[in-house]
Amino acid sequence: MERYQKQAIFRDLQKKMVLLAGPRQAGKTTLAKALAKEFSSSVYLNYDHFDDRKIISKASWLPSVELVILDEIHKMPKWKNYLKGVYDTKPKQQKILVTGSARLEIFNQVGDSLAGRYFLHRLLPLSPAECEKMKEPYNIDRFLQRGGFPEPFLAADIIDANRWRLQYVDSLLKTDVLDFETIYNVRAIRLLFELLRERVGSPISYASIAEDIAISPNTVRKYIQILEALYIIFRVTPYSHNIARSLLKEPKIYFFDTGLVKGDKGAKFENFVATCLLKHAHAKIDYLAENYSVHFLRTKERHEVDFALVKDHQIEKIIETKFTNHSLGKGVRYFSNKYQFPAYQIVKDLKREQKEKDIEIIKAIDFLKDLDL
Repeated sequence: MERYQKQAIFRDLQKKMVLLAGPRQAGKTTLAKALAKEFSSSVYLNYDHFDDRKIISKASWLPSVELVILDEIHKMPKWKNYLKGVYDTKPKQQKILVTGSARLEIFNQVGDSLAGRYFLHRLLPLSPAECEKMKEPYNIDRFLQRGGFPEPFLAADIIDANRWRLQYVDSLLKTDVLDFETIYNVRAIRLLFELLRERVGSPISYASIAEDIAISPNTVRKYIQILEALYIIFRVTPYSHNIARSLLKEPKIYFFDTGLVKGDKGAKFENFVATCLLKHAHAKIDYLAENYSVHFLRTKERHEVDFALVKDHQIEKIIETKFTNHSLGKGVRYFSNKYQFPAYQIVKDLKREQKEKDIEIIKAIDFLKDLDL
């Protein structure tokens, strides 16, 4: 399946270096090699491969190569300075594509040596919006059962999809996490990973988790940051701007792979919607330079809405998720009435769409397929 972002990345390669980040096995290498076919000559080099590493360290590819693809280069010491040197001295016709399974943007602080030299693209798992654009058959049940990663989603057999996930989890915890940073208590980060799978959609207390696992809250915070940096989980934080008495703590945790969620159908569905909204926000940032983010709403009186899509720090719309119940949630009604936010209750299984005051109760598939990516 061709990815929707391919042409946007191709256009950006004509202007600057492109950093392509995203979860392991989200399709970055496949997309990079598909882009290579658009050029007369290319070279693919992976820093994890010993022979490739020697070529990378000496930048010894031919000057005539039109596209240089550097995979997992963030594992190289002083990789930003290396890329700066490569980019600044390359032949004019040569394009540079850098891919990695860690959040490359977290390394890009103010004064970064790469400033002004790159465009960031984030490749996330498939979504209804991307499948719709690429004419790929889909339904929500398939996403909830298999997740949105290309291999399990497109697999002909559900058993193959399940086998993929077992290997995926094993690889994440045995290789990616330990390669990223030295972990002295491997058992604790495994326990944290399993615990988070069971608490999707609930506000997370670092102190409570620390007590459950018998480690310090600071260690919990560090391990969550590592899982975030590796595109395994993402946090959704409470929105507080202009919301009176809003809680400023306790984020919610979601998984990029909905198939990892342990919980009822409602938890899986909420995680799936979270991934779609995050992908939408990233697309707005990466392709339109619009400042979008995803939050949730919760007051001290426990009025709560699952998600708020925010542009330029102002709420654009609020979204409540329901698996089957079409009865309007108290939280979405409260926030819609009090603040007049455009509001949606999206339901996975809904017989009839309707509107109550200014709140639309609609089929989830109709809402999600119209998002950007």
